[in-house]
Amino acid sequence: MTSLKQRDLSVLWHPCTQMKDHETYPLIPIKGGKGVYLEDFEGNQYIDAISSWWVNSLGHGQPDIVAAIQQQAAQLEHVIFAGFSHEPAVQLAESLVEITPSGLDRVFYGENGSSAVEIALKMSFHYWLNKGQPKKKKFVGLKNGYHGETVGALAVGDVSLYKETYAPLLFETLMAPSPDCFYREQGESWEAYSLRQFAKMEALLEEHHEEVAAVILEPLIQCAGNMRMYHPVYLKKVRELCDRLNVHLIADEIAVGFGRTGKMFACEHAQISPDFMCLSKALTSGFLPLSAVITTNEIYQAFYDDYETLRGFLHSHSFTGNPIACAAALATIKVMKEQQIPESNKPLINKLTQIGEKLSEHPHVGDVRQTGMVLAVEMMKDPKSRTEFDWLERRGMKVYQHALSQGAILRPLGNVVYFMPPYVITEEEIERLGDIAWQGITKATEA
Repeated sequence: MTSLKQRDLSVLWHPCTQMKDHETYPLIPIKGGKGVYLEDFEGNQYIDAISSWWVNSLGHGQPDIVAAIQQQAAQLEHVIFAGFSHEPAVQLAESLVEITPSGLDRVFYGENGSSAVEIALKMSFHYWLNKGQPKKKKFVGLKNGYHGETVGALAVGDVSLYKETYAPLLFETLMAPSPDCFYREQGESWEAYSLRQFAKMEALLEEHHEEVAAVILEPLIQCAGNMRMYHPVYLKKVRELCDRLNVHLIADEIAVGFGRTGKMFACEHAQISPDFMCLSKALTSGFLPLSAVITTNEIYQAFYDDYETLRGFLHSHSFTGNPIACAAALATIKVMKEQQIPESNKPLINKLTQIGEKLSEHPHVGDVRQTGMVLAVEMMKDPKSRTEFDWLERRGMKVYQHALSQGAILRPLGNVVYFMPPYVITEEEIERLGDIAWQGITKATEA
């Protein structure tokens, strides 16, 4: 009998994967999941330490979300969202307006994170066009930023691994130096370095603001960019700068929203409200694809006009506002409120801090950084001189292989081992992950 693994490799093409790798690194078919664990067809269980690409915030098989999906599927699976509406979409939009920062009052649905970024970029450009400022059509991104894989999202990102191949297809973007505190001077605080880097953003925007529609950034954590982090003061200063120079601010909270940073949304750390907030991933706790762009009534009004003016935002996706996905998102928000997340995550955050302190003592760990429920550990050949391992040695994959053998999924970003677990994880399970990571790093960094 042909195995599921063989059947998969004969017909499928997996994302973010060199398929030839599966000659060396076996594909693992998963049978089911419950809580923090995934289970394969051989009965092996794995702690999902990365929330299945950062989406599964409340654990696998969360019963309240399952029930909400089942109930909605029995009533209405989908309806065109142009000219029609339904209760889950309205109720979810009301909830998002309630829980996001003040001033974000209009919700436009998409299907995934990249879609949300495309929507925000187009809305910002189109807003300025409707306002009689067609020159404002460029975007400012951050070096090492990442916003997705579609053409617009790639254009405003800056992770060469994903972007370089497709560069000829992309529109030009202005890139500001990242506030990534990994590069701060010895003894320099995160805040001081982030302020120093802000000065470069300020200079760039002062020079180009008349042609810039928006600044787009990932608040606090550049996730796909090796989980590099920065201080909230940078967000505060960029918000003030955008206000002063009449430029939109797009906050890509796709990976960091819904409690991941220790607050419901990362922008709250700086007490700011962007002009556009992009949400996805944990919006449905990983159950179904859904994204949302929340923006201001002022921006909405710039599109509100007679049809003949052709000022409307004529962007669409077939599954916009899908009722079942909206029901999953509503159940997710309800569970988060009932469990008082992110407040109740504080003991887990403290435990992550403790294992980060232990891992920082490893002779081949050069940097440990944490924001809320995200802990990143960077392996180095020589931490004192900050000499990195050659990326071709794929040391992170050795940690990954060891973790799998010990019942954990720690999928690296290059030489960075990170923890981004579901909120249902226990302190004991975090402790176990720390031990597995230490052992894996030791094996991976042996000569």
